[in-house]
Amino acid sequence: MRTKTQIKQLRRARQVSQEELASAVGVSRQTIISLENERYVASLPLAYKIARYFGKSIEEVFDLSQWDD
Repeated sequence: MRTKTQIKQLRRARQVSQEELASAVGVSRQTIISLENERYVASLPLAYKIARYFGKSIEEVFDLSQWDD
């Protein structure tokens, strides 16, 4: 299942590279690329780190509506 994210938009608005974001949250650049291209679903700890990095809630960064019952 794919999860839509606002990562690319948030990253670009802050003028942060994929490498910088990856380093800040402790993952590879490839992980950030996969998240932005909706090929990878972040773990809860990673989603939390990314949201916190941008000063947002997890729900503001990740569209979790597909997981609703």
